[in-house]
Amino acid sequence: MRIILVVFIGLLFTACKKDSVKPPSAAVLIFPEQNSLCTTGVSITPTSSRVEFIWQTANNTDTYELRVTNLLGEFTQTVRTQATSAELTIEKGTPFSWQVITRNNEVQETASSASWQFFNAGSQITHAPFPAQIVAPLSGASAVSDINSEIELEWSGADVDDDIVGYEIFVDTVSPPQVQVASPAATVSSIKVNIIPNTVYYWKVITRDAEGNTSDSGIYSFRAL
Repeated sequence: MRIILVVFIGLLFTACKKDSVKPPSAAVLIFPEQNSLCTTGVSITPTSSRVEFIWQTANNTDTYELRVTNLLGEFTQTVRTQATSAELTIEKGTPFSWQVITRNNEVQETASSASWQFFNAGSQITHAPFPAQIVAPLSGASAVSDINSEIELEWSGADVDDDIVGYEIFVDTVSPPQVQVASPAATVSSIKVNIIPNTVYYWKVITRDAEGNTSDSGIYSFRAL
């Protein structure tokens, strides 16, 4: 009986200890700053520079995974570290996004930081806008139309030169979308479009600046309900 009691107490202690382990919290990004022009990189070649990425310490975290995505080539570099900074060699004159994934070795849950965009400085005098970030509907989501059979499309745009002049919004039932439904000014970040229920739509946003530079958000989809 005493042996059974000892085993039971041991199992109870182990379970309580496991339950007390908290998942990691999300890291707070510091540098490169959101929608900034990064000029601190150390030049490695005429086309690349080494940039240091910095974030705050996250609670209950053993390791950090830095993810840096080239927004033109749409490929991602990753680095795992126990520190709160890491360096990567990346292309000059190119827009990037970056975020940090936090992990605790004792739990399966991970946490994701915000995703920030920046432009790694090159020889350009002017810079293309960042690809517009889709806010809603999220890609693959279902969207409920209003009483007028309309759905609101929302995005956000940014440019290190701060000279966006407008957007071109394409919405279609085929991919890539061919139908331009609106060309709102730079101050507009949402529009409403008519939809047919139970239909999958594809949409994208082209951002244009005062120098004629453009960027493409990429194609997103949603199911209209």
